[in-house]
Parts: sequence; structure tokens; C-alpha cells
Amino acid sequence: MPRFALKVEYHGKPFAGWQRQKDLPTVQSAVETALSRLEPGPHTIAAAGRTDAGVHGLGQVAHCDLKKDWDPYRLSEALNYHLKPDPVAIVACAQVADDWHARFTAIERQYLFRILVRRPPATLEAGQVWQLRNDLDLEAMQEAAQHLVGTHDFTTFRSTICQAKSPIKALDELRIERVAGFSGPEIHFHVRARSFLHNQVRSFVGTLERVGAGTWDPIDVKTALEARDRTACGPVCPGHGLYLARVGYPDPVFASDT
Repeated sequence: MPRFALKVEYHGKPFAGWQRQKDLPTVQSAVETALSRLEPGPHTIAAAGRTDAGVHGLGQVAHCDLKKDWDPYRLSEALNYHLKPDPVAIVACAQVADDWHARFTAIERQYLFRILVRRPPATLEAGQVWQLRNDLDLEAMQEAAQHLVGTHDFTTFRSTICQAKSPIKALDELRIERVAGFSGPEIHFHVRARSFLHNQVRSFVGTLERVGAGTWDPIDVKTALEARDRTACGPVCPGHGLYLARVGYPDPVFASDT
């Protein structure tokens, strides 16, 4: 049975997250339903990461096993036809080795978090950004973020329902920048690591926003980290500003990765 890697883009608003759930719409179930219209099922796909409700995908990666030796381009076109009208698209497809795994072969994940700074309500960007009415101090947030980079026990920034065996993770990058967005000034958080704990990125951003707003000092983030206590975390920001932007593998999978 040939195995195919799928790069999946989706708008998270209508979904209860990536992972299949009984009686709830999810991105995984949408893709599996589309696959069942191409070949008899059941189909079970595996993804690089399980995004939460409202979280978006720019470069989510999943794999599936099919009976037919599909041309990757035709497979992506057929899936996109059957995914309509769900806001899900297969933006790239490639045949991979039988032992290649979207989750376990991955060597890094990159997330993007978008904050829109403006007073009028967001219209075109509604549901795609976390909107704040007042600006943030980027220099203070970046200073605070440096306390989080490296290998740490991230219990403070881990959901109480996280199923990871260990709270110890290596954070490779947490970079913050200001950009000119389509609807106004935006602050982008670029977060990169091999793997993440449940709610880790949203906990980072919510906590750093408190620094940017002047409620916390940068050193308070170091104190919270060293507390290894979930109650020491700042607010967890909403999911609709978060995007799984890219998944990295030892060898390029899609033509766009080369």
C-alpha cells in the first residue's frame, strides 16, 4: 500500500481541533471523509501535531495509506474536490517511504502567533488574530522570551491535561517582531522546537503579553518558569491567533521544501 504525505492548510474556526472526536467536526475527520470518497475505508491518518479548537494550519503534515498508486497531484486535486465546502485544502502531496511517519519522522515544528493591534473591531481578520486595543513593548517581551529559550522543565506553561510523559522540552526559538498587517499593525511570535506540550505556545504568548502590557517585568517570566507550577503562568491566550506554520523533516518531503 503506497503511503502519501499531505501538507494541509485549514481555518480552525469551524473545527473542534485536529483530532477526530465523536459527534464533533474536526480537520482529521474532514480529510478522512474525503479519502473515503476516493477509496473504501475506513481511513485513519496521522498528523505531525494535534492542534486545538480554533487553531489554524498553514503547514500541517499528515500521512495516509491507500490501495491505489495515485499520482500525487491527482490525489491532492481529488481530495480538494471532496473537501469542499470545508475550509481545508491539501496544498502539497508526495509519495513517501512505507516507514515514513508524519509525527515520528518530524524533527521540528514551527508555530506562528498573530496579534492585531488596533482599536476598531477586526472584520476581515476576525477569527484569525488575537486583537488587542493597546500596543505592547516588544523589547521587554523579547527580553522575557529569552528566559524561555533552551532546555527547561516547562510545567508552568503546560496544560493540566497534557499527556506528555515529561515536561522537559528544548525550545529552539521564540522570536517576536512587528509587521505591517493587512488590517493594521501586527505582532508576530515565531516559536520553534522539536515538539511542544499541550497549550505551551498559547501559555507563552499570554504570559509575554502581560510583560508587553507592563503588568509583568521580564524577570517575572524567569521566576514563573522556575516555579514549575501551572498557577504561576500568565493567562492562556485564545487559539484563533495560532497557526501551525511548518513541520521540518530530515529530508525535504514536498517540492516547496527544497
